[in-house]
Order: sequence, then structure tokens, then C-alpha cells
Amino acid sequence: MGYVPGKKYFWRSFLIGWIFVVPPTIAQGQNNGSTVIRYPVDNSSSNSSGLLMSQTIERDTIDKERRPRKPLESFYFDDSTRAQRIFSWTTSMDNNNITLRDMDTTIAEFQRDYPFMREGVGSASLGNLGGASIPLDWFDRPQFRNFSFVQAWAPYLMTPEKIVFYNARMPYTNISYQMSGQRAKEEQLFHAVISQNISPSSSFNLDYNADGMKGQYERQKALDRYFSANFAHTGKRYAIHGGYIYNVGDIQENGGIRDMRDVTDTVFDMTENIPVRLDASADARNRYKGNTFYWTQSYGIPLRRQRVTDELTLSKIPTIFIGQSFLYTTFKKIYSDAVKAPAGSAENEEEVPFYDHFYISQDKTYDSIRQSMMDVKFFMQLQPYNRDGALGLVTAGIGDELNGYYYYVPETYRGVFGHGGKQNKNSIYVYGKLEGAVSRYMRWSADARLHMIGYRSGDFDAGGRLSLSAYIKDKPLTLDAAVRFTLREPDFWQQNYFSNHYAWFNNFSKEKTTLITASFKVPDYGIELGGDYALTKDKVYYGPNVVPQQYGDMLSVMGLYLRKDFRLGGFHLNHRVLMQWSSNQTVAPVPLLSADISYFFGFDVVRKVLFMQIGVDGRYNTEYYAYAWSPAVGQFYTQDQVKLGNYPSMDAFVSAKWKRLRLLLKLQHWNCNLFGGNRYFEVVNYPQNRMMFKIGLSWAFYD
Repeated sequence: MGYVPGKKYFWRSFLIGWIFVVPPTIAQGQNNGSTVIRYPVDNSSSNSSGLLMSQTIERDTIDKERRPRKPLESFYFDDSTRAQRIFSWTTSMDNNNITLRDMDTTIAEFQRDYPFMREGVGSASLGNLGGASIPLDWFDRPQFRNFSFVQAWAPYLMTPEKIVFYNARMPYTNISYQMSGQRAKEEQLFHAVISQNISPSSSFNLDYNADGMKGQYERQKALDRYFSANFAHTGKRYAIHGGYIYNVGDIQENGGIRDMRDVTDTVFDMTENIPVRLDASADARNRYKGNTFYWTQSYGIPLRRQRVTDELTLSKIPTIFIGQSFLYTTFKKIYSDAVKAPAGSAENEEEVPFYDHFYISQDKTYDSIRQSMMDVKFFMQLQPYNRDGALGLVTAGIGDELNGYYYYVPETYRGVFGHGGKQNKNSIYVYGKLEGAVSRYMRWSADARLHMIGYRSGDFDAGGRLSLSAYIKDKPLTLDAAVRFTLREPDFWQQNYFSNHYAWFNNFSKEKTTLITASFKVPDYGIELGGDYALTKDKVYYGPNVVPQQYGDMLSVMGLYLRKDFRLGGFHLNHRVLMQWSSNQTVAPVPLLSADISYFFGFDVVRKVLFMQIGVDGRYNTEYYAYAWSPAVGQFYTQDQVKLGNYPSMDAFVSAKWKRLRLLLKLQHWNCNLFGGNRYFEVVNYPQNRMMFKIGLSWAFYD
């Protein structure tokens, strides 16, 4: 558990929040939709009293038997959604609005098992499942405002915005498991979801995930897990989403292999025999733990009486929504090693020390940092008439964000590298949003957030989005365009940090960014064309010396993205292609071309019972000065010595769906040592896994 800032703030916010949690609708009480009629009991006669009690019990039983199950009544869901047997959604912590999500029960892309390979054109990784990764697409790279020392493991972290809530007419369970490799090097993925409705409008779910591997190379073992317990109530007036999330990771660090030629120019039959830069004697590892408590809730007040002809949802009548959200998160990260300071100067390359500095200890490292954040918001939404009207929803809110930081600075270095210890920083901000629609042909939105007081005073984030749709024979064509302006204080840890191997104390200017995005989609024909352009002043990045730097000039990055899926009978030819240009590859390294393809043939083995797909996946990017990795800092940093890329990585797979069961057989990286020149590196000194055979299954239960 991390350091807790300002206990009085925590308890004050906790009490205020939970006072608001008890809504008027709950006070009315529900009994699964049945009304229990209580007859008065005449205590003057024992016989008559007994008779009346008997009548009461009998009448209650009859009512329960005759009355149908109470339907779901919610201001969120329309008739078509409520008619589904099971559906799912995510929610926003800013306004408690929901976004419906597809159920993860289809066979589509089931073969994409690595979390960091499921979006866009994929990511560059250290090679081990559970290890750090960074997207190839510049615009998908995480920019954590808080807890930036764990952003390299973002694909494995669960956050409130990622939580999926369910509403089902029966208990729902989904269990997925995949494994591969020899027992000594095996890789495992496990995911389990259990969801249960306790009433038509109330549900809870448990979610557990564990991804990791023992590793093909020395000191490559990694395991990332999360657990969450969540609840949701979506009633006619009141809605709340909340729960608890626990994230934990334990990752061994080997610093990469000593010489990349051990892979490219020679052939070590046993990968565990390839020398690494941080071997078993160094015992280097990163560990992190995070705890999150959250809820967001809102209550709808109709501005006119609902008529019999109105839908159950409040989306069609004037309404005011009053809401509140609470988020409390702590993260702790520890880097440890037993690397000893060199006794003298190195005489050859193999003796060059992995770290140049030893500020605290010459024999071992135990760097511990902690951060906690509490964010409390109050918001109001006005729905003037119709949520799908020209001005459908007006949102305004105010929030208070309190951050607590802890890191250690020895007395000798205080003043030079800050003072360390416990530091609390508070920020008060306001935010708002306007959104609406003109029929089904146009949707628009505009939003802004301003930090007025405190640590991030002056931070500003504003933007707008416009979506235009046309229909040809009821097939949609959509054009989306958006623009965003941000003025942002760099992360605390980019300006303040002290450890055994790295230390800095910076006073950076705020980053200024203009972002323009546009996309054109034709879903029925599998076409998506998009473009992104970012212009940034005073960009903060981790440079070749592995410490944060600020680039004072203008940095521009542009990307063009094309997705085209061809279908010829049962043949599917799916393509994702991304082209990127950066004005400074030292600050923003990107490959010129990145591609992800999936070619497969799908067919019914037994009609409406067993469906199968057989195909190949491939990934490729051109050469560029790829990132390097620093275990001690837990960050990717830029370098200008080694170019990586120009290597195709190919997988072959067979996937099948039999009723509610999905099956997978996969030969990952089957082209290893066949073609490509053994240049299978995505991060400097970190080779990818060699060929592995994988099996997996996912089973959904509805009962």
C-alpha cells in the first residue's frame, strides 16, 4: 500500500461520497418486482389474527407466482438493448455515461493472445509476455499523467475506464486459458470473468487476469496479474458503478543479451545459454503493486412527468442528472539488484558496467517509490429535450485531485536532487462538455478542462469532434474529424527522482500540443482510412543518457493509417498499414512503415455448430532507431546507434468455435531461422521469442 496523503481529505471525501450513494430509489425498496400486500391484524381475537396471517402468507405466495419477473428499467438502455439476453458496457468517471461493448465471445481475432498486439499495428516488446512494451504507433503510446513508472506495463493494468460491466438474465462465466512452450520456458495466459445479476437492474462481477512466462532466455520470467470486484446499478433514475481493483507485477530483468550477434550471426541452440547483461548474480527485477477504489454515480430528475407513451429510458424527455465520482489509487514500484560498482576502469567491452552511477550503495540496489492519488468530482448534466437532439447534453463539473509522492534522497544529495520524502500536491479543476446530434447524419461534441488552483494550475485541455454519416442502401459511410489543444505540466517523476543508479531534479516548462485527427470508415466493406497530426512544443522525453530531457523546438509527428479487409467467399484478407513521419527521430522515433496482416479461410465444419478458421498472421516494420530499455528506471529511452526492423514475424493458426467453446492451435514465429536474417529484435538487445506451439481455449457459461 502506498503512502496516503492527507487522511482528513480522504475521510471527508469518503463520507460525502457515500452519503450521496444512498438514493431515493433504494429507500423505496424492491422485491424482485412483486408487491406484498399486508392486511391489518386485529389483535383483539387470537383466532381472527391467525386467520388473517394465513391469508397474508397465501396472498403473498400467489402474487409471487403470478407476477412476471420485473423487467430492466433504466435510463441508459433502449428497448433493443434490454431485449438482449446479455450485454456489456464500460463507463466514464467524468459523467457516469456508458459505452456499450461487444461481448468477447466471438472467434474473430481470438488468435491475438498478447495484450499489446490487439490494437493498431502492434507494439515493440522485450520479447517476454508480461514484460514491458511500447506501441509502434506514436499516437497510441501511453502518456501517463500519474504513475508514469508503470506505463510500460499499461496493457496489463486494469483501470476503472477498462472495467466491463454486464447485465444478464442468467449467471455468466467466461474462462480463457492459453499455454505454450516447454515446461521450463512455458508461457501462460489466464482470464476469468464471473457476473451475476441480483436484480434486473443490479449486478456484480469478478474479473481475474494473469499473464506471464518463465522465459526462453536467462532471467526473463515475468508475471502480471489483476483482480477486480465491481458492481453496477442502472435504475430508472439512479445509476452507480464502482468497485475495487488490484494490480500486481513481478518482472525479472536481464538487461538484454550482451551481443546481438549471438542471435543474428551465430546459432545458439539453447537460448538460455546466450549471455545476458544482468545475469543471475545481478538478481535484477521490477515489482509493482496498485490498489484502486472507485465509484461514479448519478441521479436523473425528469423536468416533466413521464407519459404512458414514453419509453422507460429518460433519453427522450428533458432531464437533469446530478452526479459524483470518487477515485483513490495507490501505486508502489520497487527496483532491486545486486550489481556491484566496478573496482576500476573496464579493459574490454564485456567488462563495461551496466550502470555508471551508484549514489546510495556500491553493492546492492533497492529503489522504492510510492504515489497515491485521490480524485473527487461533482457534476451536473442537463438534457434540454432529447439526448439525440441538436443540443443533446450539457455537462459541467468540478474536481479536486490530491496527489501524494514519496521517494528517498540521502542527506548528502538534498538540495542538488530535491529533498525527497513525502510531498502532497493538490489541484482543483473544472470541466464541461457539449454534445448533440442532427438525426442520424451528424454528431458533434466539444469539451474543455481547466486546472484553476494548485499544482497543475494553468493546465488546459480542450477539443471538439464532428462525425458525419451517409447511407447507401442502408450501409453507413462515416467521416470523423477532431482537434485538441493541451497545455500540460510534465509528470512529477519526470522532474523529481532519486535512486541508486539515476537521479535528476528538473524544472520543465509545460508541454503544448495541437492534435488533429480524421478518419473515414465504411464498415460493411471493411475500409478505414485515418490520419493524425501532432505539433508539440517543449516535449519531455527520455534521451540517450536515460534521464528526462525537454526538447525546446517544435516537434511534429504525422501518421496515415489504412485498414482494408477483403473477403472472397470464405477467404479473408485483412490488412492494417501505418505510415509515420517524425521531424526528430531522437525525440520521437517511429518506423516509416508498419504493417499487420491476417489471412485466413473460415468455414462451417458442422453448420451452426462448429466453425473453423485456418490462416496466418504477419507483422513488419521498416528499419528505424528503435527504443532501448532501462530496467532501473522502467522506461524506454531513445538511442541513435542501432537500427532495428525490416524483419517479418509470422504466425500460423487454427481456431474454432463449437457452441460456446473457442479453441486455438497456434505456431508462433514459425519463420524463425527460415527467412528474415534472424534479426528478430524490436528493442535494442532484446530478441523476440523463437518458434513456439500454443494451445488455448475459452469457454462461456450461461446458466
